[in-house]
Amino acid sequence: MTTTTEAHGAYAAVNGLQMYYEVHGTGRPLVLLHGGILTFDLSFGRVLPALAEGHQVIGVELQGHGHTADIDRPLQLDLLAEDVVALLDRLGIERADLFGYSLGGLVATEVAVRHPERVGRLVLAATHFRPDGYHPEIQDPRQDSPRLPTADDFTEMQTAYAAVAPDPDHFFGFLEKAQPMVSGFQGWSDEQLRSLTMPVLLVIGDTDFVRTEHAAAIHALLPDARLAVLPGCTHMAVMRRADLMPLVEPFLR
Repeated sequence: MTTTTEAHGAYAAVNGLQMYYEVHGTGRPLVLLHGGILTFDLSFGRVLPALAEGHQVIGVELQGHGHTADIDRPLQLDLLAEDVVALLDRLGIERADLFGYSLGGLVATEVAVRHPERVGRLVLAATHFRPDGYHPEIQDPRQDSPRLPTADDFTEMQTAYAAVAPDPDHFFGFLEKAQPMVSGFQGWSDEQLRSLTMPVLLVIGDTDFVRTEHAAAIHALLPDARLAVLPGCTHMAVMRRADLMPLVEPFLR
């Protein structure tokens, strides 16, 4: 294992990446997977102290996100999922709970589908599972919708990226690189989702990118699932909500 450290985290050589991760607390391993074009801190900073009280939290930054530099490789869910599994191997963790937000939820689902024996419990926040899982206006940002990120949301994303990225000027280039993964998303079959027998908690906002009907259909498909819909809550606000942790903590316990 090749690992280098810095003041607030470490880097591990994983599948050609120098993948950044942070470890907080002790207890049952819990991997946190951030949203697309977001950093670990921007996605989980508000909830990290509570989670670290009872878990060994491993906060990961995926290819091209946050501290982890991009490499000459496409952004694909299968590759991102295998990066996470490879990091667990490097850390000597055989099985962990996963908590994914947005893109992180897709990566967590892909890990669970590919390597179910590596996953204990699964928290999927603001996550869809099929291309039709999003409201139509999310695919057309020209539309004015309360579901879409605000100008302040976008500024916050840029600022967080510039503060820690190896190449702070790569933000828009990386945004463009990520588009094929978004537009080409195919999701998982009924059979694949039914194979996820571990406990799963689905959390969305009622004004999320994700359609409530879609979340309800996936909830019915998963063998051991719970579904929570946060009222008055957008996609970008799910991880900021004070009512999120009272749902997540009892589930992880």
